[in-house]
Amino acid sequence: MTTSRADFGLLRGLLKAIQADSALRLQVIASGTHLAHKFGRTWRDIEAEGVKIDRKINLRLTGNSSLANLKSISVGLNGFADAFAKLKPEIVVLLGDRFELFAPAISALMLRIPIAHIHGGELSEGAIDDSVRHAITKLASLHFAATEPYRRRIIQMGESPGRVFNFGSPGLDQLYGSTLLSRPQLEQELGFRLREPIALVTYHPVTRDRGSAEAQVRCLVSAIRASGLKAVFTMANADAQGALINTRLQAVCAQTPGRFKWIPHLGHRRYLSCLQHFTVMVGNSSSGLTEAPSFRLPVVNIGHRQRGRIRAANVIDVPCSPAAILHGIIKATSSRFRASLRGMRNPYDRFHDGSASERIKDVLKNLCLSDDLLKKSFHDSL
Repeated sequence: MTTSRADFGLLRGLLKAIQADSALRLQVIASGTHLAHKFGRTWRDIEAEGVKIDRKINLRLTGNSSLANLKSISVGLNGFADAFAKLKPEIVVLLGDRFELFAPAISALMLRIPIAHIHGGELSEGAIDDSVRHAITKLASLHFAATEPYRRRIIQMGESPGRVFNFGSPGLDQLYGSTLLSRPQLEQELGFRLREPIALVTYHPVTRDRGSAEAQVRCLVSAIRASGLKAVFTMANADAQGALINTRLQAVCAQTPGRFKWIPHLGHRRYLSCLQHFTVMVGNSSSGLTEAPSFRLPVVNIGHRQRGRIRAANVIDVPCSPAAILHGIIKATSSRFRASLRGMRNPYDRFHDGSASERIKDVLKNLCLSDDLLKKSFHDSL
């Protein structure tokens, strides 16, 4: 199950590993923003990777409001009920914490299909994703955490230790053996000059904050302008007020085309190439905590959307104010701070061998598919 460009990038290695194993049969359901025109219809990226899509489920996402997103979940319940009844999967793999995952998780539970959940046990206290993630943990039979503290937290939630694994983040596998774009190639593909210091900016709604997304965007843009940096802005997700953020940032880029570039969908290869060649990441994306450390890329993390996640030394946390964001950018781009990141290791890359997806696949392959997999007792850790 994949709902967006972001989780497909993290699942890509696992999909390929399952495809390559003759003992397993891969079924893929594409949903969420993959099917939305305004988000680039990124289901085409899945097929471009040679992965067949078995079912597309349109949730009619708009990103306009919490009510609209709630209605999207109800649409998804019907869609996933029909899809699972037709495809008859023996296990459903879900990754992450997006609200769209409620629909397949509840459908699988009611149809007695075991769930394997990737990236559980994490915290993102500024977003409703936090509650979604923990809820799916309690619905799932298998758990693949990205760090040891996350694995322990899943067990603390009552899950059986024998069903909780820590192989690191599977999304980091593609950093091993992948050929990223050179700076001239990336410059040509983006249609944007990259010779000056440049920021990659992604800002998502803070869904547990009653503050105005418009005010937050003004703070962000004010700081970026004051910093003197050029910037590539990418699209916010489909959370409530995401559409507003995208509209405002797109307008800012249109006003200053030589300095700011709006690229709603980079694609994973171009995105990772940006992490390799850019000067700093600014915003509140989880990618700044999970993927950017592998490139020793400084990250200015704004606000509390990612509060609670494990951080590497590349992350500078700042409140959402122009002065604080600017101060963070100045620190992040300083030669002293960049030099301090030499030798830093990514806490989400446990084995440093690009094989997390293969390890997850092997666990799935060797499962005993019986009613016992659906039976869950509460493991008391006290």
